[in-house]
Amino acid sequence: MVDVALNYQTILSRIADAAAGVGRDAATIKLLGAAKSQSVERVRTAITAGVKLIGENYVQEAQKIKPQLAPGVEWHMIGHLQRNKVKAAVELFDVIESLDSAALARELNKEASRQGKIVRTFVEVNLGREESKSGIDKNQVNSLLEEVAKLPHVAVEGLMTVPPFRENPEDARCFFRDLAELREQLIRLRLPNADLRELSMGMTHDYPVAIQEGATIVRIGTALFGPREN
Repeated sequence: MVDVALNYQTILSRIADAAAGVGRDAATIKLLGAAKSQSVERVRTAITAGVKLIGENYVQEAQKIKPQLAPGVEWHMIGHLQRNKVKAAVELFDVIESLDSAALARELNKEASRQGKIVRTFVEVNLGREESKSGIDKNQVNSLLEEVAKLPHVAVEGLMTVPPFRENPEDARCFFRDLAELREQLIRLRLPNADLRELSMGMTHDYPVAIQEGATIVRIGTALFGPREN
């Protein structure tokens, strides 16, 4: 039997330890429950325990479980977003963490305009240049932000990455550091619609290292919910 509430407290303790080790305030780091393929019951338990951010990889998964859960939670799209799912995604999610092209930004802007809102996004950066993963090359982020600057209904609030998996979490440190350095470079450009206050990086396997390198959001699935149920 998975004790989600106990897992949550354990993760908070590890977050606090990692933050303290580099002189950061743990209160500045948010835990996102990555709910992919998890039951409504486990997600509900996590929310009751104190999780404020829930992430889903697929629009259809959020459509299924979100109506069964209490309001007041911030929903993040953390998987690749197909352009034909934009309408539903803008309705369902508070933040799209997987913006990776100007074409997607334009679709989001068009739909957000229809719905009378500004869609909050993170740019997903493929630092490992892995063909199997979505995300934009880090050398193209600047030009994407310049395009987004022209779109009044899209705001970029941060950067997100899923680095190549490494058995030793220390071997992912260079990718987290790269993302943090990229953010600092981009902030200096003072582009409109891009305050870049968030760094979404680090998962179950490596989140303490990500925190040491500046993560403001860690996306935790297995360590919080236990193994996926299907």
